Amino acid sequence: MASHPIDYLLIGNNFGTAEMRNIWSEHNRLTQQVRVEVALATAEGELGIIPQQAADAIASRADASLLDIDAIASAAAQMKHSLMPTLKALQQQCGEAGEYIHYGVTTQDIVDTATVLQLKQALAIIVRDCAALSEILIQLAKKHQYTLMAGRTHGMQAQPTTFGFKVAVWLDEFIRHLDRLQQIAPRLLTGNLSGAICTHAALGEAGPQVERLALQQLGLNTPNIGWQAARDRFSEFASVAVLISGTLGKIGNELYNLMRTEISEIEEPFSIGKIGSTTMPHKRNPAALEGLASLTAPLLSSASLIYHSMHVEHERDAMSWRAEWLALPEICIYLSAQLQSARTVLPDITVNKPRMLANLQMQEGLLLSEKVMFEIGKKLGKQSAHHLIYQCAMQAWEQQRAFQAVLLEQPLIAASVTGAELERWLDPANYIGSAPQKVDEVINVARQSGHLSPQEEFTP
Repeated sequence: MASHPIDYLLIGNNFGTAEMRNIWSEHNRLTQQVRVEVALATAEGELGIIPQQAADAIASRADASLLDIDAIASAAAQMKHSLMPTLKALQQQCGEAGEYIHYGVTTQDIVDTATVLQLKQALAIIVRDCAALSEILIQLAKKHQYTLMAGRTHGMQAQPTTFGFKVAVWLDEFIRHLDRLQQIAPRLLTGNLSGAICTHAALGEAGPQVERLALQQLGLNTPNIGWQAARDRFSEFASVAVLISGTLGKIGNELYNLMRTEISEIEEPFSIGKIGSTTMPHKRNPAALEGLASLTAPLLSSASLIYHSMHVEHERDAMSWRAEWLALPEICIYLSAQLQSARTVLPDITVNKPRMLANLQMQEGLLLSEKVMFEIGKKLGKQSAHHLIYQCAMQAWEQQRAFQAVLLEQPLIAASVTGAELERWLDPANYIGSAPQKVDEVINVARQSGHLSPQEEFTP
């Protein structure tokens, strides 16, 4: 039975997708290891290192789907070795040709290269989902390019902005994430078939050629030098995964806060029959947003294991290595859940424009204090204006009065400003700066990045 929530039938989809779990399943791990062994034998046969007949037999007979995992696991318990039972099973599967299985390499060559093949599959899903999510963010940003809302700093209302601008910030992050994924791919998707301590000693001068040919068959790059003792490739991947997860967690937390009853500017998709509480029938909880935000912390913890794995003793050890076996699947699976959740939630969130506007106006003009200060500053000087408007703002706040009324009580202001001017200055629609233009700029950058497919201009 499953013993990790990732694999639970009841709640497993909260922590990962079936697609990503399949990539990190024991069966796929075994499948990729067998692929590496076959590619190695094929390359060695082509170069005359082993008999061509043996290489052909290995290529035709080695089949992970026919291996008895239970029997291999039982043998592993006896041998106290993670790969040797698999090699024994492959030897039996391939008959006499099995003598040439695993020729000239070591366990870590096979396991590391197979792990990279799993990461190649995972990376394709992550890139696909990040690109799809970027498209969703483009649509959302454009649709709400002019949707007014309160911008907040330190948890408090600050100045007017637009919801589209907020979303465009997220979009810009995802374009950078796609850049990072593209940049790390050549380094990450690099195999290693260089023998016990990476010197190709067992195969001699032919070793580098065998490695290069086998890795080409697997669609992987060839390293400059063996990397059994250099685990930075996996740490770099973990770092990018952390950045993506961090953005997703931030989005989930931001929308969670905007969905609070007292704010009520956002609501995640709701369907009839969705239950918020076993005891409070009225609850419509941000369950999906909580799930989106919650997975960043465990992903960070898993990434920490990867960073620890960079501490390798001498030419190789199993202490750091085993940490990767735990952490890499968790990182990818948690991230798959976050990406899937965001792709599901964001297209159908409810944006409560009237509530956004009401919240923007709840302080009766105080959010426009900077605008008023700069306008008055044209006549009194910026610093003098700041002192004067500060006094008015504090008075309006403490007395719970309209900012405009307090301003007009100041003789200096009343003598130099008309009521119509003041109303224009206190209109939030007139103080969103370049927010709408920035939405277009970010969308254009996203379209020109090469990461997204060309689409027709969105019309809200």
